[in-house]
Amino acid sequence: MAREDVSELDIISRALARNRLGVPSVVFFGVAGAAPLTVIIGSITTIYAVVGNTAVPLVYLVVAGILSIFTVGFVAMSRHIVNSGAFYSYISHGLGRVPGVGAAFVALPAYALMQIGLFGLFGVVSAGVLEALGLQTDWFTCALVAWVLVAVLGLLWIDLSGKVLAVLLIAEIAVVLVYDAVMVANPAEGSVSFATLNPSQVFTPEVAAMMVLAIGGFVGFEATVVLSEEAKDPKRTIARATHWAVMLAGLLCALSAWAMSVGAGPSRVVAVAEADETDMVFNLVAPHVPEALISIGYVLFMTSIFAALLAFHAAVSRYQFALGREGVLPRAWGYTHPRTGAPVVGSITQSVLALIVLVIYKLTDLDPLLYLFAWLTVAGGLGVLILMWSASAAVIAFFVRHRRRENIWRAQIAPIIAFLLLSIILAATVIGLGDLLQVPADSPFHWLFTVGYAAFAVFGFVWALAMRAARPEVYAAIGRGADGRVITDAPRLKGSHSEPISAQISAR
Repeated sequence: MAREDVSELDIISRALARNRLGVPSVVFFGVAGAAPLTVIIGSITTIYAVVGNTAVPLVYLVVAGILSIFTVGFVAMSRHIVNSGAFYSYISHGLGRVPGVGAAFVALPAYALMQIGLFGLFGVVSAGVLEALGLQTDWFTCALVAWVLVAVLGLLWIDLSGKVLAVLLIAEIAVVLVYDAVMVANPAEGSVSFATLNPSQVFTPEVAAMMVLAIGGFVGFEATVVLSEEAKDPKRTIARATHWAVMLAGLLCALSAWAMSVGAGPSRVVAVAEADETDMVFNLVAPHVPEALISIGYVLFMTSIFAALLAFHAAVSRYQFALGREGVLPRAWGYTHPRTGAPVVGSITQSVLALIVLVIYKLTDLDPLLYLFAWLTVAGGLGVLILMWSASAAVIAFFVRHRRRENIWRAQIAPIIAFLLLSIILAATVIGLGDLLQVPADSPFHWLFTVGYAAFAVFGFVWALAMRAARPEVYAAIGRGADGRVITDAPRLKGSHSEPISAQISAR
C-alpha cells in the first residue's frame, strides 16, 4: 500500500464521525447527563431531608445562575477550540500543556466514577420496578442488562444514541411537568405558597452545603463540548446547546423543588421528605392521578438513570479517544470504528472497567445504593468540579493572551466571576466531603478522594514533563485536536498559526 494511502486511512480512523449532531441532540446528551428525573426524585428529596432547609428551589436557581456565568466563557472558548477533550483541551490552551495533562488524568477517573456509580442506582431502582410487576431479580442482574445495552450503544453511531436519549428525555420531562402541575394544583395548605422562593433564605448557614449537593445535579452538561467534533457547525451548535442544557436542568429542578414544597406544604416539606425519601413525589401525586401514571413515572425514573449512563459513557470514551489521538495515552485509544466513527478502545475500556467494579461489589455484597451509587457519584462529582474550576481559570488566561477574540464580558468579567464563585463551592465541597459521604469524623474518606485526585494530577504533570523531554512532537500536540492546529495569535513555534504542529516542528 502506498504511503499516501496509509496516511489517508490513518486520518479517517483517527477522526470521530463528523456532522452527526444538531443542537437538539447535543442538548439531549447534556441534559441526560444531568438526569433531571433522577435529581428531582433522589437529590432534591435528599437535600430537603438531610439539610432540613426549605430554600431548595432558590438554591437550584442560584446554582444554575453560577453555571450560566461559567458557560459564558466556557462556550466562548468552544468557538475557538473544537476538541472532544473539552476541559483537558481548554486547560491545555489556557494554562499550559503540563496542567492540561494533569487535568486529563483527573477527568478520566472522575467521569468513570460518575458513570459506574449510576449502575448501582439503576440496578436497585430496576429491581424494585420489576418486583412491582411480579418479577423477582436482584440489582446486579439489572445492572448487568444495562451494562450490555450501554456497551453496545457506545460502539454504534453517536446519532443513534442521541435518538435514544431524545425519546427517553422527552418522556421524562413530560412526566415531571405533569407531576409538578398536579402538586401545584393540589396545595397541602389550601393555597399556593412561594415561601420557599424567599431570597432571604440564601443567607442562611446551610446554603453552602445545599449548593454542594445541588451542583451535582448539573454534572453532565459539559458533555455538550465533548461532542463538539461530531456536531454540525460546532462553533454555533455547542454554544447554544450548552446554554440550553444548563438552563433546562436548572429551571426544571427549581420548578420541581418548589412544586414539591407546595404539594407537601412549606412547613411540612422537610418532614415529608424525611419520611418518604425517594417515594415523596409519587406519594404526593398518587391521590390525584391514575395509578398507570405512577407506574410510568417509576419506569421513567429507571430510564432516566439509563440515559445518564449512556451520556457519561459517551463522555469518558471520548476523553480517552482525545488523549490517545494526541499520544498522551497509547495510540490504540486514538482510533475510531471505520463505519460508526465511535471511539472503539475507549468505549471498550470503560465497559470493561465498569464490569470489573460491578462484579467486585456483587462479590463483596456491599450496599449498591450507598457504596456504589452515592459514594462513586459524589467522588466523581468532586473531580468534575475540580475540572470546572480549573477550566474557568483557563478561560481567563486564554483570553488574556487573545483579547480580540471575544468581548470583555465573555473574555474577562464572566470568567472571573465564575472562577471566584466556583472557588467557594469547591472549597466547601472539599471541607464537607466526609459529611456528604456520611462517614465518621475519623474516617480517611474525609480526605482520600481529594488526595487521590491530587495524586492523579501530579502523575499527569510528571507524565507531561517526561513527554516534553522524550517526545517533543507529541508534547507539542497536547490539547490541539484532530488536525494538531495551534490556536494562537502569535504562535511560539516557527510557521503560520494555521499549520499543523507536525509541519511546524519539522520546519524548526
